[in-house]
Amino acid sequence: MAFIQQAKKFYPSFLYGYNKIPYRLGLTLFIVAGLCSCSSLKMPSLKASNLSFGSNVTPIRQIKPQQGKQTTTTVYVEGKVEKRVPLVKQWAYQINDSTDKIWVVTNQSNLEEGARVVIKGKVHYKSIPLAGKEFGEVYIEEE
Repeated sequence: MAFIQQAKKFYPSFLYGYNKIPYRLGLTLFIVAGLCSCSSLKMPSLKASNLSFGSNVTPIRQIKPQQGKQTTTTVYVEGKVEKRVPLVKQWAYQINDSTDKIWVVTNQSNLEEGARVVIKGKVHYKSIPLAGKEFGEVYIEEE
């Protein structure tokens, strides 16, 4: 009993005693609410809902074919997923950024149509000659 009497001297009165339960409960709820409010913070991901690389993003219309060149350029592309195509061990997504569309080849299988994404990858050109005409296309391979 002497120990309890000593404890009362060091702690505020609302932390002990049965008649102070509403204060203790209020303090507990306040602390829990404060901790839960921190859970709304999100880590950035490749989905571009709140993520933008600004000047690092290359508009798709500026990505040019590199016919005959062996060097590949690394670019960031930001846009909306319009189509999904499964490949062998990979996926292809058509990305639209309102300036143009481009296909992206990646190992990611979780991108849904309509999702906004930011992709970092190397620009490639695939030549497709048919009947004397060139039907090749530029695409990006995600790094």
